[in-house]
Amino acid sequence: MKHPSIPAAVHDADRLDALASYGILDTPAEPGFDGIVHLASRLCAAPVALVSLVAEDRQWFKARIGFPDCETVLSSSVCAHALAQPDELLVIPDLATDPRTADNPLVTGEPFIRFYAGAPLRTASGLVLGSLCVIDRVSRPNGLTEAQAADLRALAEQVMSQLELRRALNNRDTARAAEAQEYRAREALRDTQAAVANAAGDLEATL
Repeated sequence: MKHPSIPAAVHDADRLDALASYGILDTPAEPGFDGIVHLASRLCAAPVALVSLVAEDRQWFKARIGFPDCETVLSSSVCAHALAQPDELLVIPDLATDPRTADNPLVTGEPFIRFYAGAPLRTASGLVLGSLCVIDRVSRPNGLTEAQAADLRALAEQVMSQLELRRALNNRDTARAAEAQEYRAREALRDTQAAVANAAGDLEATL
């Protein structure tokens, strides 16, 4: 169900197809992604950092630090708004005063988040899957420093590199499994043909 405050880009069919192609949703934690959120948290001096992927009906966190839940409903998603500006960071100094987020349940209630900065996770074709974001429980009128902003962008690129590598390995394994299955089918056919030939017309032996 579409929520009126959710950007239209969330429901873009091409974007959702691209997200599905990575086969990443609901997968276990992985060190490569966990290391990135820990580094983002430290570099940006933020208690919360997330690799957030925005699906059609929820946002799901591939990696997280300082946040208890592994997913939220779209109506609680700040990262969804990052999809509306794929070429730049989304920085909201005070979530409680921004019209896009003032009524967000995570702002008005626990954990009472106040500051958000998210770098888009963008594919080579320009589709945004979500964001690498940092969150604070106090507002930050000055946002991020230039160095922190650059670090967050660089780390978002590393997230995409991890996703691309993961997809390539999965595709390789799938292709190898298909080749192995095809080989087994050929071997079974060859064995059957050999058995028929050896039966020399004996119906009972052939069966």
